[in-house]
Parts: sequence; structure tokens; C-alpha cells
Amino acid sequence: MIVHQGTVATLRRGAGRRLSLGLPLGVLLAGFGAATPAYAHVKWFAPYVVGAAPAPITSTLANGWFWLGIVLVLAFFAATVVIAKGKFGSAVSSGLDWASAPLWTRSDDFMRAIIGAFFVAIFAVGGVYLTPDLQTPNEWVSWLQLLIALLVFSRRTMPLAAAGIIGLWVIALRDYDFFHLLDYLALGVGVAGYLALASAPESKWYKHRFAVLRWGVAIALMWSSLEKFAYAEWFYPLVEERPYLTFGMPRDTFIPMAGVAEFTMGFGLLWTPLIRRLSAVALLVIFTTAVYPFGRIDLVGHALIISTLFLIAADPTPSGPRLKTLMPAIGAVPAGLLAAMVIIAGSYWGLHTVFYGDAVRTEPLAPNTELLTHMPNAEQPHGMVHSPQP
Repeated sequence: MIVHQGTVATLRRGAGRRLSLGLPLGVLLAGFGAATPAYAHVKWFAPYVVGAAPAPITSTLANGWFWLGIVLVLAFFAATVVIAKGKFGSAVSSGLDWASAPLWTRSDDFMRAIIGAFFVAIFAVGGVYLTPDLQTPNEWVSWLQLLIALLVFSRRTMPLAAAGIIGLWVIALRDYDFFHLLDYLALGVGVAGYLALASAPESKWYKHRFAVLRWGVAIALMWSSLEKFAYAEWFYPLVEERPYLTFGMPRDTFIPMAGVAEFTMGFGLLWTPLIRRLSAVALLVIFTTAVYPFGRIDLVGHALIISTLFLIAADPTPSGPRLKTLMPAIGAVPAGLLAAMVIIAGSYWGLHTVFYGDAVRTEPLAPNTELLTHMPNAEQPHGMVHSPQP
């Protein structure tokens, strides 16, 4: 099997990709004992094999902890729909409006500054395409990312910055598998789409610039969550080296429920205004608390997601389904979540089969398959290396 890896052996600190037990507010308290979760990106810190056969989806569907997480989420979403139609929901929304008004009035300045700062930071890190695990020895890539940072501060050049982001993703295809790069497609398109739309205030599409950004983050979160079901063993170093992150829960209980949490909060960003804003607040707590244990690379890598979550939490405009009566609004929650799971999970397992074949794994990968195939130094040039056969 030929695969790409973008991981440094010396950085194997056991950080799991956005591994979280967090659910929006009520589920955190009611379901998991108000746990403080931690998100990080497993491909930035630990070995992985993108082309390895994933665990069959039937294993997830047979997991009782998965369904418990789903039930808790649906209960929270339904309760939020009911609350949103009453005085308390209005009070919560008003409080969020008041607290975030200074940010929302300068939302475009904030987002452009964050995008610029992100690309400066990536330039300073050096040797990567857009994100820490897509490493490259080509120095010109870093300078191009510095140029993108400079282009975001003028409306005239923002479309060029958007084109640069998409261009870097396309260039990375020469070194990394398409399926691997799908991890970053939705977020990249979201940020590029925002820059393109924000550059033309006179356009009828201008008002949709933050919606494009929000959809990019939401899809990215839902997509990344599926690794916790397809490749749970990638996250084992996290729970073994940092057992406090599971709050005493067994490893194989924590990981699937963390996957449910990540997927459903991503879904929540696309739902009704109050669910959307509370999901963003919960995700902000999760991502910011992960910075200290996982370090600056985690902050840099998640900067665009974190900044977008601030804007989603601050956004007072209506979004999501507009069902006026209570019962259809509640019933739409499981229907929408089911549709999202079928589309996103079907795409994940289906595309993996298209690119890597239809082999199905029935037990965890053997340790000898966890071979790094890229190292950012002269001893190991960038490129494809054969991984050992089990």
C-alpha cells in the first residue's frame, strides 16, 4: 500500500484530532458530568495511515454508546427548540447580542485580521501547506502564504488571496492523496468564499459571506468527527498518555461519544439561531481549553475555526430551518441530523472505498502499520513511501 503521511515522530504527544466529550451546554451537564473536553488534531501529532481500511460503519451502528450520545443530543436540541420560543430563549439571545455587539459591528475587520495573522503564523512555522500535517520542503510555499496574508487587507486583492488558498490546496495534490486533503477542503473553500464575497459589498451575494464561512466550518467538523469511528485506534495514544481527558470513562466509551459530540455540534452550527449560537459557544470553550495542554501549534492550526466560531456565536441574524409551529420544529431535528449523517458518513466511507479499494477491517491496525512516511528533514525527503504490510 502506498500512502502519504504528514507527521513528525518527535511530535507524537498523543493529541487526538478534535477529540472531545463536549456537547452544547445541557448535554455537557446532564450527560457527561460537565467534563472539560480537549480538541486537537491527531494528524499533527501521531502516526496514521490514510489508506488503511476503516472500521465498518456497522460497528458504529452496533455501539450502544454511540446511540446514547445521539439520544442526549436530540434531547438537548429539542429542549432548545422549545426554550427558543419562550421568554427565556429570547433573554438568552438578547444576552448574546449584548455581549457580542462590539465584535459583530467589526466582524469583517476581525475576520480579515485573523486570516492575515493565520497566514503569517503559517509562514513563520514554515514548510507546510495551510496546516501542520501537510508538510513540504518547498520554501516558496511559505512565501506564498505570507503573500496571501498581505492580500487580505484590501478589497481589491482579497479575491487573489481566495484564489491563493484554493491554489495551495490544489498544489498539495501533487504530494498528498485527494482523500487526505478532503480534511481541509470545506474549511478552505469556506475561507476563500468569504474573502471573495466580502470583497464586493455591492454584490447581492455579499450578505451570504458569513454563511459560507459557517458552512465550511460545520462540514469540516462533521467530516473530521468520523475518524473517531473509522480509526478509533489513532486516538488511543491520547487516552493512554493523557488519561485525565476521559474523566475516568473507558477508552472505547469515550471515543465514540466524543465523535458524536463533534459531529452534532458541527450540525448545530447549521440549525436554528439559538442552537447555532450555543453550539458555537460550546465549541469555543472546547477549542480554547485545548490550547494549553496541546500548545501553540494547536492554536495556530485551529485559528480559523476558532475565529469563525466567535462570529457564529455573535451573529444575531436568523438562520437554519424556519418552522413556526413547535412539533414540526422538534421533529425536524432528528430528520435533519439523520440526513446529515447519511450524506457525510456515506461520502466518507464511499470515497475511501473509491480511492483505496473495498477492503474492510474487522480489528484494529497492527502496530507495524503505524509507520511515518514523511519527515520534515533532509534524512527523509517529502514524498510517498511504502508502508509495511501487516
